Amino acid sequence: MKLQKLASFFPGWLFLLAMLTALSPLSVDLYLPAFPAIAESLNVNSAQIQVTLAAYLLGMAVGQLLYGPLSDHFGRKPPLYFGLALYVLASFACVFASDLTTLTIARFVQALGGSSGVVISRAVIRDRTKPAQSAKAFSMLMLALGLAPILAPLLGGFLLYIMGWRGIFAVLGVTGIVLFISTHYSMRETHFREPNAHLSLWSVLTRYLELLREWQFQKYVLVAGMLFGGMFAYVAGSPFIVIELFEVPPEHFGWFFGINAIGMIAGSQINANLATRYGPEKVLKHVIWIPFVASLLGFSSAVLQFDSLPLLMLCFFAFMTSMGLLSPNAMALAMASQGHRAGSASAIMGAIQFLIGTLGATVISFWPLPSAVPLMTVMLISTAGSLFFFLLGKKNTGIDHARTEP
Repeated sequence: MKLQKLASFFPGWLFLLAMLTALSPLSVDLYLPAFPAIAESLNVNSAQIQVTLAAYLLGMAVGQLLYGPLSDHFGRKPPLYFGLALYVLASFACVFASDLTTLTIARFVQALGGSSGVVISRAVIRDRTKPAQSAKAFSMLMLALGLAPILAPLLGGFLLYIMGWRGIFAVLGVTGIVLFISTHYSMRETHFREPNAHLSLWSVLTRYLELLREWQFQKYVLVAGMLFGGMFAYVAGSPFIVIELFEVPPEHFGWFFGINAIGMIAGSQINANLATRYGPEKVLKHVIWIPFVASLLGFSSAVLQFDSLPLLMLCFFAFMTSMGLLSPNAMALAMASQGHRAGSASAIMGAIQFLIGTLGATVISFWPLPSAVPLMTVMLISTAGSLFFFLLGKKNTGIDHARTEP
């Protein structure tokens, strides 16, 4: 009976999509504790190892734009097979890398493969569910994304101790193999190839341009994307604030980071019920103010030099919890009317969110003011932008709420 309840809450096909989505953040967070060991093994300094992380993030941005049109043309499973196979090969290339250049290239290719799971998971949810259900499904994906930054560094440290840094990439490769097999046996095709359809560079660009001109789609992409800018800024800037500004020992930083990740998980699970009961648009309408108010409070305290770690942690917690409430609904509303090009829509959504997020983190890196002002400024701008885009277009969304799961 308990298994039946669990299956109805988190069905097997959705669990698989959550694991495919979590593969990329897992690939980032799992090897972070191994930076010093990798640097020593490859005879470079730890700062140089960061280039492998940048290469992975770049591969994620490029890969998402590739798999969207491919999944619309060939179906969801064939590009996913290719992406997972590429991910596995690149993971084992990382295992045997003997220099930094080889490892960097392998990480880029690994991201090209792993990004297939992110894009195609969103498209499959759009194929199988109606808007309220898809908001709940995206909330389940947020659960996996929230758990990754909590568990992956701990698991990475354990794997580093018993297997070394090369063992971490071997585990990632085996994980890719398991997901490949699971996809083959547990995931059904939800979008079949049209016999007379043709795929060309011009058709791909035309489809992307059409999406960029469609306001209702772009509205919700930007609502979520601006929030991603604030979240990436938080990830980049919070270690400085917690460890250096407030002198919290580095070994305790994980607790501060984990509490906010738990907030995002809690928000996403609360949203799973709210979106089903009230609809994603209504939930978004009422929750969109929370991150803006939290960022405004944190910005005001930083500017007024009212240094309070508990107050800033409260602002971070409110922001991350609202991410769990807002992102699934914004993604569901953006994808709702894109059934004929869900893969392309998923790809451009991910790319835009990623680019805005990277911009937020970059601003933090080049603004060396020794206070919380840079971080809270970026978070305030991002949340104000999200609120602006939501309020800007009060039009009929044209969403078909009556669509049912096939």
